[in-house]
Amino acid sequence: MKAIQLTKAEFLKKVADFEHNPATWNYLGDKPAIIDFYATWCGPCKAVSPIMEELAEEYKDSIYIYKVDTEQEEDLAAVFGIRSIPSVLFIPMNGAPQMSVGAMPKSGFEKAIKDILLTE
Repeated sequence: MKAIQLTKAEFLKKVADFEHNPATWNYLGDKPAIIDFYATWCGPCKAVSPIMEELAEEYKDSIYIYKVDTEQEEDLAAVFGIRSIPSVLFIPMNGAPQMSVGAMPKSGFEKAIKDILLTE
């Protein structure tokens, strides 16, 4: 399995419909997710990309890994206040999502997956 590229329309269907529910976070997925907000020109984003692909394969039965190109999906980047990339949103099944800014090693992502997403 590969990381899944998301457009705003797909985000509204698969992750959260913030247009109809702006005040309340309501995750629509059936398993936890990671969203990697990136840009194609960003060096740290290029370093994180293969890690996301590895994690997508290793955790394919447990979580979704999505990617959002902040230059193509400026509305999504604005909604989440993305000012620095890479920014990674960890979305547990229950509770509020958590944002991490900056590149991390694979071990950092694995720790976040275990501590934030696969706690139940």
